Formats: sequence, C-alpha cells, structure tokens
Amino acid sequence: MDGSTPITPADRMDALDRAAAGLSGEELLELAIRQQFPGSITAVSSFGAEAALLLDMIARIDPATPVIFLETGKHFPETLRYRDRLIAKLGLTGVRNERPDAADQQRTDPDGHLWSRNPDRCCALRKVRPLERALQGFDAWITGRKRFQTATREGLPRLELADGRVKVNPLADWTQADVDAAFDARGLPRHPLVDQGYPSIGCLPCTRRVGDGEDARAGRWAGMEKTECGIHNAWWAQQGSGSGI
Repeated sequence: MDGSTPITPADRMDALDRAAAGLSGEELLELAIRQQFPGSITAVSSFGAEAALLLDMIARIDPATPVIFLETGKHFPETLRYRDRLIAKLGLTGVRNERPDAADQQRTDPDGHLWSRNPDRCCALRKVRPLERALQGFDAWITGRKRFQTATREGLPRLELADGRVKVNPLADWTQADVDAAFDARGLPRHPLVDQGYPSIGCLPCTRRVGDGEDARAGRWAGMEKTECGIHNAWWAQQGSGSGI
C-alpha cells in the first residue's frame, strides 16, 4: 500500500489480525497497545468480577494506558472501593471516571429511578452516551468480554470493527478455568461481591445474587427483557461490525 492510499480502520484491524495469528490474547494486547495503536487506544472496564485480569495485563504492558470507567452513580460501594484498590495495586495511571452529562441526567432521570421504569434508557443515559463521548479521539478500544459468558457472545471474535474503531477482545477465547487459573497465578484480588454470590456485577439496583445452577449473568437485569447494557450494541458501536454482538 503506497503512501497515497489512506489506511482505513479495517486495514489496521487486518494488519493486527495477521500479526497476532497464533499469539496469545496477552500478546495480541501488547501488539495493539505498543505497535498498532500507540497513544490512540483505550480500555473500557467495569472493575467488575473478572476485570482485574485484563487490567493486570494492561498494567504490565503500559500502566499509563487510558482506562475508561463509567461512573454511573449507581454502582455498589464495593465496586468503587475495588476500583480504587486495583488502581493502587496495579499502578494504573490512566483511569478516567466518565459520568453522565448533568443536564441530560436532570432532564431524563430527575428522581434517580429511571432504572425501574425503563432500564434501557437508564443505561443509555449512564453508560452508552458517556462512553460515546469518552471514545472520541481513540482509534481502538479494549474489552474484557469472553465467549463463555452468554449465548449472545458465543461468536465473539478477538477483533471487531465498530463505527470506525477497532475493538480488541483479547480474552474472547478464554474459558472460566483459564480466568480462575490466571487470577491465582497472578495473585489478583477478587471483587468482594463474588464470594457473596455475584459472579457478574453491574449497577446495584439491577444486579442480584445468582442461584446454584444459574448462568453467571442471570443476576443482571433479572426479570427484565435485557441482557446487555447497550455499549456493545449501540448504533455507533455496531456500524460496520457485522458481528451482531
């Protein structure tokens, strides 16, 4: 490709895909951060049940990598304390707390109970739109999603194209056993709610304990026709991806 031909996001994703063939998820992550998208890639983390693993990988590669945390105002207090603990333990220096727009919040959810009336609109207010703003200026973003987590993620690729950005899913093909083994090998602390029956942790009003034999994400939006917050299926995160994830 000569210098007169623009390099598209799809070209960069294909180049990263070719370079990462046969490499581990962590090696893919290093290629993305250090070589393919230096200075223009961010991670998005909920600081949830398994977040420490991806954050530890990022910290070992470059602890200054930007990490977006969507501060919804509805998190469990344990999540906020865990966020601060991981930041200190891993030496992360690029964490950004992104909050809903104040005027938008006052207009859309003045009493703070939108989650009970319309959880999709609540997630749009507190997660989707703040993330859309936070991703401006980045060419790629990193997620911790894994195929085993839900049926809707079974076909998750390691790389996706979404609204002109590359989404890097370095843990896509990891199993629960892989995750557990890595936590032990790396000496990573678990989210305090995991041992209390919360294998998947979102906002406090919309997350319950999971019973024996239930899917790990069964406690998310329980009783609602909803399985995702929307940041991975918003229009701006799906244009051109073709993934349906």
